[in-house]
Amino acid sequence: MPTYQFEAMDATGQEIKDEIDAESEDEAQAIIRQQGYFITKIALKKARKQAAAAKSSSRKRGFAIGGVSSKQLTAFTRQLSILQDAGLPILRSLRILEGQCKPGKLQNSLMDTCAEIEAGSTLSEAMAKTPKVFNRLYVNMIKAGEAGGALEAILRRLAEFMERSEALKRKVKGALIYPCVVVSVAVSILTFIMIKIVPAFQKIFANFDTALPAVTEILITVSNLVVTFWYLVPGIPVAAWLFIKFVCKFKSGRMGWDMFLMKVPIIGALIEKNTLARTTRTLGTLVTSGVPILEGLTITRETSGNAVFERMYGKISEAIREGETIAVPMKEHSQLGFHPVALMFWVIVFTAPLIPILCLMPEQFGILFPLVIVALGAGFFMFYLRSKSRVVDDIVVNMVDVGEETGELDTMLYKVADTYEDEVKTLTEGLVSIMEPLLIVFLGGAVGFIVIALFLPLISLITTLSG
Repeated sequence: MPTYQFEAMDATGQEIKDEIDAESEDEAQAIIRQQGYFITKIALKKARKQAAAAKSSSRKRGFAIGGVSSKQLTAFTRQLSILQDAGLPILRSLRILEGQCKPGKLQNSLMDTCAEIEAGSTLSEAMAKTPKVFNRLYVNMIKAGEAGGALEAILRRLAEFMERSEALKRKVKGALIYPCVVVSVAVSILTFIMIKIVPAFQKIFANFDTALPAVTEILITVSNLVVTFWYLVPGIPVAAWLFIKFVCKFKSGRMGWDMFLMKVPIIGALIEKNTLARTTRTLGTLVTSGVPILEGLTITRETSGNAVFERMYGKISEAIREGETIAVPMKEHSQLGFHPVALMFWVIVFTAPLIPILCLMPEQFGILFPLVIVALGAGFFMFYLRSKSRVVDDIVVNMVDVGEETGELDTMLYKVADTYEDEVKTLTEGLVSIMEPLLIVFLGGAVGFIVIALFLPLISLITTLSG
């Protein structure tokens, strides 16, 4: 029969350390409670730890590819919170959820977590052994709950935090899916027309040997380019994606890309507000849970997912170590400033439309050169304007300052997060409402141009034949 070592307190507050034999941890806890003790810690006796761990690891594991989705982890956290509220022991709760999980990364991680707990580790220590599933934010909140004796409340708060983050993420993704799908379908259809339909009309026009209108000549030229360089249609987006991934492999490149992306019209505002809402809610949740402020800032920086915010929260941590408050360094280090990679991306955006024309028609370089100079100037000017802006508004800095002065920092951080989440939802809905008419105008204009370019010479041919 296994032997359990436990620490407990009696009715007078006296600390008790003893051992007890029981078939399982649940049975041991029940016996200890019947004796009138309040359990603070219980673990298998060291001599039996390895046997328990070996028994747990011998269970069949499912084949797992990839990681655990945030949706799956959010559902697990909510279920664990409910089981803890019901008063079940943590090991039994984890075993129940492990049995309900589909074979995969999460189930394997729960097996490892249960084995660690049976071997005497705490929940936070066990979860820290699988960082690909339970990140530092998750582990530290669990650790704070264990230290404060409020694991149930911390799990409830963590579940609410993850559910709100997941809802906001779904909202933004849902808004971006529609325009992406419509643009992809539109490009596919237009490419098919350029490769199959326009060349057929071109043969008809060539047989009649008639002069073609300018719009028809332009359409035929574009069609010939698409037929010749058809691989560029999927190749350019893929090459751009690979280039961005390569640049972001470097710390400086990632910083420049995030600086550029956060100041792109419409999309940049959405990314900026979404990141600010998520990071302030993360920090507020950690502060409420009792995590030390420096540890909370470090976790927030690591989970922000944006190099600009990582730099800002890192500077705030350094300032706090020197005795500053949060508000002052937040205001000082929220300005983007100069970055050569961000400048490069702005220049590429303005000059990219001219590069294919110069490659295909090098003889027109003298005519297009002034346009290239103008595009370069526009890129520099736009970068200069955007580099002066800040990612944190004065209202946020003031609310954080008030929160520090009144001792209600977590409350103020929650208010900031709520405000910016509402702005993200409003901006997302506005983006969808604007994209629909813009896409309709784009498709209508493209189709109208093709129809006019093809039918003008046909009308001329019909008139000539009729005469």
